[in-house]
Amino acid sequence: MRRMNFLFAALLAAVLPAQADVYELPPEGYDVIGAITIVTARYEDTLVDIARRHGLGYQDIVRANPDVNVWVPGEGTEIVLPTRFVLPPGPRKGLVLNLAEYRMYYFPEPRSGEPAYVYTYPMSIGRMDWETPLGTTKIVALAKDPAWYPPQSVRDEHAADGDPLPRVVPPGPQNPLGTRAMRLGLPGYLIHGTNRPAGVGMRVSHGCVRMFPEDIEFLFDRIRVDTPVRIVNVPVKIGWNGEELVAEVHPLLETPQQLVGETEEHLERLDVEVEVPAVIVDTKDPLTYVTEQFIAATSVRAGLLDWERVEEVVIRADGIPETVGESIKNAATSAAFE
Repeated sequence: MRRMNFLFAALLAAVLPAQADVYELPPEGYDVIGAITIVTARYEDTLVDIARRHGLGYQDIVRANPDVNVWVPGEGTEIVLPTRFVLPPGPRKGLVLNLAEYRMYYFPEPRSGEPAYVYTYPMSIGRMDWETPLGTTKIVALAKDPAWYPPQSVRDEHAADGDPLPRVVPPGPQNPLGTRAMRLGLPGYLIHGTNRPAGVGMRVSHGCVRMFPEDIEFLFDRIRVDTPVRIVNVPVKIGWNGEELVAEVHPLLETPQQLVGETEEHLERLDVEVEVPAVIVDTKDPLTYVTEQFIAATSVRAGLLDWERVEEVVIRADGIPETVGESIKNAATSAAFE
């Protein structure tokens, strides 16, 4: 019977989207979770299908597989799953949303006598003209099957495009909020599901945070009102993995970038609207972010970076963590740490 249950569970895992990536929080001195894995594409797969099954968003899977056709990977093609993460800097409490990597981390309060865990999910964020705000807030309300009351600015935008919206969109398949919504203390902003899941992991919303339907439903049952929420924009994360310094680098949000392999066909097939900025808004050099995160990571423990390796990772900016340095046994003898 146990073998039959195992086979049934394996079959479900193969055909249903993943509900969460959950990891036991690493011990002190470790900031890295997960592992890079490889799966083989099936005949009917797209990269978007594979991403959703493994808790990844559009940008995650495309950047990790730049030479693979998004819509026809090809049966037998090996697909890299970028499911290794450097935990975001700062307190590991409540929800942490890192806009630069289109990813959310949930740190629930550990139960007495049990280890602490972290859940992580892909998410969509606001377009250039409807940016998701940064800052610290909290969950102030939870709603199942919410109605959507489009703000006047959104109704005006749709009207200008010849697609007028009603004042209220009731629950159902046409509701862009999906089946669950969590209201933030920032007026007008939500974390919610979507009726267009193919756009998760992209910059497509009007400022709210979108999640896969199965992810928001899984999280909704575990979150509570007053859960703290911290929204950051950290394109470079550096942390410790034992004696190694590991860097995870994502493209800057402010830099004009075409989506990898972006074509009109891609956008039509995803059924999403994508806003690509035409100018550089922030000219901050990525290596400045590296320096900031390196200083933070080594504020207590001395470390040395391989800057040649760092530059390679920054240029690639594919979100795959790489070892870029190591601890210093005797910081007093190292000019790099002085």
